[in-house]
Amino acid sequence: MPINQANNRTIIFGEDDIDDIDFLKETFSVLDNSFNLLFIDKGRKLLAKLETLTGDELPCLLVLDYNMPELNGAEILAQLKQDNRYNSIPKIIWSTSGSDTYKNKCLELGAVDYVIKPDNVKDYLETVRYMLTFCGRTT
Repeated sequence: MPINQANNRTIIFGEDDIDDIDFLKETFSVLDNSFNLLFIDKGRKLLAKLETLTGDELPCLLVLDYNMPELNGAEILAQLKQDNRYNSIPKIIWSTSGSDTYKNKCLELGAVDYVIKPDNVKDYLETVRYMLTFCGRTT
């Protein structure tokens, strides 16, 4: 599993569902509130934000919803793959869909994993713990 050794404690989420955002914020606050969580609701806005960041400002993890407005998670991965600056950032796709087609496409485009969105508190805790491992944290 690739671990981003960057000192940056920022995780960027491409997520447009307010309920998922609220659950993520709450879960991170319980497990490790030292991370800066940035939520961006559209694919093009996410790419534009990344363009403004330099080396040390890049996030330790990107979590991308597969179904986002403007660009979906796979399309974002394809764009990121074209720029070497983003190679060291682990990218997780998360989705409500368990489609093997979506999963395989995202893994081919550079995602380190494709995770089904949790639907209960216990699974949210497990999922966020898993996300934190990509930033060199264990909780």
